[in-house]
Amino acid sequence: MNAPFEADALNSLKFGIGQPVPRQEDPTLLRGQGRYTDDLNLPNQAHCVMVRSQVAHGTISGIDIEEARGMPGVLGVWTGADLDAAGYGPLKTMIPVPNRDGSQMKMPVRQSLATGKVRFVGDPVAFVVAETLAQAKDAAEAVTVDIDSLPAVTDSREAAKPGAPIVFDDAPGNICVDYHYGDTAKVAEAFAKAAHVTRLRLVSNRIVVCAMEPRSAIGHYDAASDRYTLHAGSQGVFGLKHQMADLLRIKPDQMRVLTGNVGGSFGMKGSPYPEYAGLFHASRLLGRPVKWTDERSGSFLSDQHGRDHDFDGELALDKQGNILAVRLAGYANVGAYLANVGPLMGSMGVTRNLAAIYRTPLIEVATKVMFTHTSPVGAYRGAGRPEANYFMERLIDTAAREMGLDSLELRRRNHIRPDEMPYKTASGTTYDSGEFTALLDKAVRFADVAGFAARKAESAKRGKLRGIGIGDYLEVTAPPMKEMGGLRFEPNGDVTIITGTLDYGQGHWSAFAQVLTEKLGVPFERIKLVQGDSDLLIAGGGTGGSKSIMASGAAIVEASDKVIDKGRQIAGAVLEASAADIEFKAGRFAIVGTDRGIGIMDLAERLRGGLELPQGVPDSLDVSHVHEAAPSAFPNGAHVAEVEIDPETGSVEVVKYTMVNDFGTVINPLLVAGQSHGGVVQGIGQALFERVVYSEDGQLLSGSFTDYALPRASDAPSFAMAFHSVPAKTNVLGAKGCGEAGCAGSLPSVMNAISDALGGRHIDMPATPQRVWEALQG
Repeated sequence: MNAPFEADALNSLKFGIGQPVPRQEDPTLLRGQGRYTDDLNLPNQAHCVMVRSQVAHGTISGIDIEEARGMPGVLGVWTGADLDAAGYGPLKTMIPVPNRDGSQMKMPVRQSLATGKVRFVGDPVAFVVAETLAQAKDAAEAVTVDIDSLPAVTDSREAAKPGAPIVFDDAPGNICVDYHYGDTAKVAEAFAKAAHVTRLRLVSNRIVVCAMEPRSAIGHYDAASDRYTLHAGSQGVFGLKHQMADLLRIKPDQMRVLTGNVGGSFGMKGSPYPEYAGLFHASRLLGRPVKWTDERSGSFLSDQHGRDHDFDGELALDKQGNILAVRLAGYANVGAYLANVGPLMGSMGVTRNLAAIYRTPLIEVATKVMFTHTSPVGAYRGAGRPEANYFMERLIDTAAREMGLDSLELRRRNHIRPDEMPYKTASGTTYDSGEFTALLDKAVRFADVAGFAARKAESAKRGKLRGIGIGDYLEVTAPPMKEMGGLRFEPNGDVTIITGTLDYGQGHWSAFAQVLTEKLGVPFERIKLVQGDSDLLIAGGGTGGSKSIMASGAAIVEASDKVIDKGRQIAGAVLEASAADIEFKAGRFAIVGTDRGIGIMDLAERLRGGLELPQGVPDSLDVSHVHEAAPSAFPNGAHVAEVEIDPETGSVEVVKYTMVNDFGTVINPLLVAGQSHGGVVQGIGQALFERVVYSEDGQLLSGSFTDYALPRASDAPSFAMAFHSVPAKTNVLGAKGCGEAGCAGSLPSVMNAISDALGGRHIDMPATPQRVWEALQG
C-alpha cells in the first residue's frame, strides 16, 4: 500500500461515516467570531423600527406620522397604504389543507402592514427609518395609531362558539379549515364493538419559539443592477429567494438572499416576515441599505408561536388490548394570520404521525383549524409529530392502567413487527423498516426499569413521589425536496460542498464532510461548505422536517459518483490507459491490476497546473448536481423518563432520562447526541414550564422571560443514550433524520412519568407546581 492510499484510508477511518467528529463551526463560534445578521453593517445603511398594534382587535381610524417625520435623523415613515400603493404581494401560506368536503380552506390576504383592522397585539402597522437606531426608536414612539377596540378571542375552542368575535369576515365562525380524515362509519363501528374505550382531553400548549438570536434583516436595492439583496437568518436561502421574489413581485433572478450564522430557528425563521417588504421599499426610495433587528419583547409578540392544539382523544381496544381504532376531534389555533405551514400541524401533520409504531387499523381525525386574535402559529421543532406521539402515548398509557394491563406489554402487543415491513398505515404512509419491540426491550434494560421499585422506595424515604414514563415514538419526516450537491475543487486545494440546506445549529459542515470523505477520500480538513448564498444554488429544499442528511447527503453521494466518472476519464489520460481500466478506491484512481495510480487530490492539482488533455476528456472535476426528491423516513425510539415530585409544593424534577433511538445510519453520533439532547430539553420545557398566556382582551401576559419560563441546564438530568439502528431502505445513506425526534420522545415520557407519580391522574402540559399541587389535592 503506497503512502497516498494509506493517508486516505486513515482519513476515512477517523473522519468517515459513523465517527464522532466535533463540529467544524465550534472553534469560530466559541471564540465569538461568528457573524450573525445583526453583526453585519453595510456602508451608508439606515435603521428601521416597526410600529406595532397595542390592541388585539380593532379598526384603524387613523395613523398620525407627521410628528415622527419631522424628528431628527428621520428619513421616512411609511404605513400599509404606502406599501399597498407600491404593489407588493401578500404573505402566503405554502401548504393549503383541504376542507372535509374537498373545498379550499380560507386564506385571507395578509399584507405586510395592517390596514383597516389590526388582529393581534404586535400586528405591524407602520415603520420608521432614520439615520441611527436611537433616532428611529424615538420617532416610532411618536407615531400615533388610533384604533377603535373590538372584542377579541384567543382560545381556539372559544373561537368556535356561536357569538365569538370574528377575526375575518370571510371566514365564518373563525374556521380556517374544517379538516377530516378517516372513515367515520367504520371507526364508529370499531368503537361500538370495543371491549374498552379510553378517553382523554389532550392539550398541546402554545409556546414561544425563543431562538437565541432574534430576527434581523438588511434589505438593499441596487438600482444599477436592478437587484435586491436580503441579509437575514433563514432555514434555506433558495426557497426564501423565491418567496421574497413573489412578495416583491419581481423576477427570481433579481433577488439574492444571504444568510450567515443563525442562532436557532426551530421552524420560526423559515419564511418571509412582514418587515422584509418594508426594508426594500425604503431602500428603493432612499438609495441605501436599511437594517432592522428585533428586540426580545418584539420577538415574543411578532414571531410565529408553536403548538396550540386542543383535542378530545379516544382509543378503542378489544378485550386482549389490541387497538381497534383511534379518534381525535378538536381544535388547532393558527392565530390571526396564516403562517407558511400554519394549518398543517394540527390537521395532516397529526394524522400522518398518530399511528406511530402501533398496528392501528382505523384512524379518524377531525380538526377545526381556527383563527384567533393571537400571534400566528407556525412550525416548531417537530411540527405536528411530537403532538401526535404525545396524544397516542397518553392514550396507550391510560388504557393500560384502566384495563389493568402492563403498559410495556400493551405496547409490545400492538407493535408493528419487522416481518410486516413494508407496512402501510391507516394514515397512508408506508414504513420501510423498524424493530420496535427489540428497541423498546433494549431501552427497558438500558434504563433499568426492573430497578425502578427500589428507586421509588428511596425517593419515598425523602418524602418525594417518583414516577416512570415511556415515550415509544415514531415520526414521519418531511419528504426531501430537490437538493443541490455541488462539488468544487478550489485553486488553494480545498474542496467545497455547495448545498441548499442550511445549518442553524445542526452542524452540517462536519456531517456533510464525513459523507464526502467516505465517498471520495478527500482529506476532511480540506472540505469547506457553502450554503448561505442563493446566487450559488440551482436547487435547495432548505433545512426543516429532519431531512437534511437524507437530502444533502444523497446529493453529495450522487455528485461524488459524477466526480469519479469524470476522474476516471482524466486519470486514464494521465496514466495512459483506457478509462474503462481505471478503478477508484479510497481516494485514488489506479489502473486495474497494477500499482500505477494517482490520488484524487493530486489529480486536481495537476488540472490546476494546466494539464493538457485529449479532446472530449473533462478538464475539471467540478460537479453541479441536483438530487431528486426521496420519500420520508421514519425515525423512532423509546424514551424512559423518571420524575420526582415534591408533594408539599408540586414541583417536578426530571431525575433520570434514558433514550434508545433508531435513526438508521448514524453519520456522526456526537452531533446526533447533541440534536437529541436539544430536542429532549425543549420537550421538557413544554411539558413542565412553557405556556403562552393571553388576557381576555388579547394582551400577551407572558411577554418576557420574567413571565415565561424556559428550561435551564439545572432542569435536565444527564442523558443516557444508545442506538438501535435499522438503516432506511428509501435513501442511499440509510439515514432516518434525528433533529426533531427528541421532542417526540420527551413530551410523552415526561408526562407519562408525572401521571404515574400522581397515581394515574391526567393533567395538561405544562405540569407547573400549581397544577401538580392541585392534582395532589384532588
